[in-house]
Amino acid sequence: MNMKATPSSSPPKLHENIREEARRHVKSHNFSAKYVPFNAPPDSVESYSLDEIVYRSRCGGLLDVQHDMEALKQFDGNYWKSLFDSRVGKTTWPYGSGVWSKKEWVLPEIDSDDIVSAFEGNSNLFWAERFGKQFLGMSDLWVKHCGISHTGSFKDLGMTVLVSQVNRLRKMKRPVVGVGCASTGDTSAALSAYCASAGIPSIVFLPADKISMAQLVQPIANGAFVLSIDTDFDGCMQLIREVTAELPIYLANSLNSLRLEGQKTAAIEILQQFDWEVPDWVIVPGGNLGNIYAFYKGFKMCYELGLVNKMPRLVCAQAANANPLYLHYKSGWNDFKPVKANTTFASAIQIGDPVSIDRAVFALQNCDGIVEEATEEELMDAMAQADSTGMFICPHTGVALTALFKLRNQGVIGPNDRTVVVSTAHGLKFTQSKIDYHSKNIPDMSCKFANPPVEVKADFGAVMDVLKGYLNKAPKV
Repeated sequence: MNMKATPSSSPPKLHENIREEARRHVKSHNFSAKYVPFNAPPDSVESYSLDEIVYRSRCGGLLDVQHDMEALKQFDGNYWKSLFDSRVGKTTWPYGSGVWSKKEWVLPEIDSDDIVSAFEGNSNLFWAERFGKQFLGMSDLWVKHCGISHTGSFKDLGMTVLVSQVNRLRKMKRPVVGVGCASTGDTSAALSAYCASAGIPSIVFLPADKISMAQLVQPIANGAFVLSIDTDFDGCMQLIREVTAELPIYLANSLNSLRLEGQKTAAIEILQQFDWEVPDWVIVPGGNLGNIYAFYKGFKMCYELGLVNKMPRLVCAQAANANPLYLHYKSGWNDFKPVKANTTFASAIQIGDPVSIDRAVFALQNCDGIVEEATEEELMDAMAQADSTGMFICPHTGVALTALFKLRNQGVIGPNDRTVVVSTAHGLKFTQSKIDYHSKNIPDMSCKFANPPVEVKADFGAVMDVLKGYLNKAPKV
């Protein structure tokens, strides 16, 4: 069996674009994937083609994408590492994408011409040297900047997969008029951009007055049909489920397990960036909780297929104002109870009834995982501290960093443990929260790391006095 893309006999053509080039490559394999009930018993026979429009199992449970692992195991771990490494930084369609460079592990049966990609992924794994040493006494701390992406968040990783499959379904004349989602901001930005790229209508349900303007403008600019609804995310989610059950609108929320196939590639990419060495800890912010399972799934596939010989421990970090998983964890995983999500600066994880609760619990229980929480003051302080060392992170990353602070203080994470904090969105989406913090304009918050501008007269002497005072306090080399 020849897994590598082999050029056909036709020579390159003048002015050929990358899609046309891809059509000249023959890719022979027998890989496949299908929907199965999530965490189904071994004797379950229920399954669905990925070309079916289905979101839940017969009993109403979540679905999962199951790959033919026996077919994938025909190639050893070294083969897969070499194949994935060979595609990094290339423009060959679609393998230059951090997601589609792992195409055989994502959507193995989709034609490359159906793929909708912005060459997402391949995001910066930042060595947080100064932050780690100064604030945590750590020498091996890294931040995976998934927000350095096409629409500014990790949601691009999943949306390229989902919209590509929708593109395939529409070409097959399946009843899909458009794609819809409920969103706290980032999902709608990713959906609208990828749908616009493919000419597919997108419909977005947003909770009114609960997301930043930077997030709101993205789906509007990309031509989405946006409904601003007087409810919270959980209310929007309930409405979009009801609507997609009645209209030929494809559901794009993480209830749809296709998105997790793209998101899991961030875990594979972390291993790849560490030359296939496994970190000790990976800390992921959690709201609707699909991403923590996606990271688990990516690491687990690498382990099962022989690319690595162990799993990292996962930490899911929640805002204290929207912490149903944390409360469930602290109760000893007793009966899960949704909560009423209160307002949080980490607005994308302001979710009280997460769709993927069962997925998250499964992942954490199977990797000796931990759940932590962050108050509003803790997450904003952590964000400011990180920014002061050269980063520019989102409040959700502040939640994850707060979890790291707590686990370091408890002695759970050691000073030399290789630790990766997943940054889920770009800080530029949340500039107002940073302005309010540094202006000390947040009620009941001390904003102790605020760095407001100093007002000074347009006078040389006054400017010199201010600068001398600053330089006298500045750290000496």
